[in-house]
Amino acid sequence: MVAAGHDSESTASDAQQSLVISQHRLTTRLPHWGWAGALLFLFLSGLQIFNAHPALYVGQQSGFAFDNSILSIGPVRERSGEVRGLTTVLGLSVDTTGVLGVSGPEQERAYRAFPAWLTLPSYQDLATGRVVHFFFAWMFAVVYSIWLVASAINGHLRRDILPALADIRALPATFIAHLQFRFEHHGRYNSLQKLSYGIVLLVFFPLMIATGLTMSPGMDAGWPWLVQLFGGRQSARTIHFVMMLLLVGFFTVHIAMVFAAGPINEMRSMITGRYRIRRSMDRGGRT
Repeated sequence: MVAAGHDSESTASDAQQSLVISQHRLTTRLPHWGWAGALLFLFLSGLQIFNAHPALYVGQQSGFAFDNSILSIGPVRERSGEVRGLTTVLGLSVDTTGVLGVSGPEQERAYRAFPAWLTLPSYQDLATGRVVHFFFAWMFAVVYSIWLVASAINGHLRRDILPALADIRALPATFIAHLQFRFEHHGRYNSLQKLSYGIVLLVFFPLMIATGLTMSPGMDAGWPWLVQLFGGRQSARTIHFVMMLLLVGFFTVHIAMVFAAGPINEMRSMITGRYRIRRSMDRGGRT
């Protein structure tokens, strides 16, 4: 879901108009597609698991006997007998009938937090959802670890992900340029890309993995400090859910930027590693 890494070597192609460079290393391209696929299955199966108890809490305690949730999604029967979908966040309730809580056509209503088309499997099956989720969770963790080690060794992490002071200073101008859909095609990450990729890769991903481990009883027994670190298993579950929402938001913006910047060029760079950049030339034909 995140593009990463480039090499300095380049070869001329159509010298009057553009240059093709070798941008993304194999150790960047393979993990990119690996965790993109894993995150898709984690998202779908994660919502299946959430549907088993569609509420989030902070701390250690939770359950149907408690009324301390910070988020809840589910069906509510009104006095008239009608069942409505209700989503409550920090005490503020919103009618989400047809989308969350209650979904599906009138004759085939489904009374569940997230609708069938957003979960894996589509029917309510916690056991299968957990099997799918755990499999792709370990796949994601392994692929991410490989990328992290490789990127630290080949310099990609320092060169392309961690923003320097100059990148921080350039953020306002770069942000305005993106709002105006003005994109530079020079084969290097701009300051906004570095900051966003750095947050996702070095904050969101580790938090997803750590909070996922915190919710595992087996890991709690071996590493009890994880529970203390996040202030309880329910706090870890809430952070895990929030990270999911933030990643969905990042993914949406990321795909939109790929289409805005030129989908063919962007996709080719992440599949083959070759990226076409534009060259400015003076009236004498010199770059």
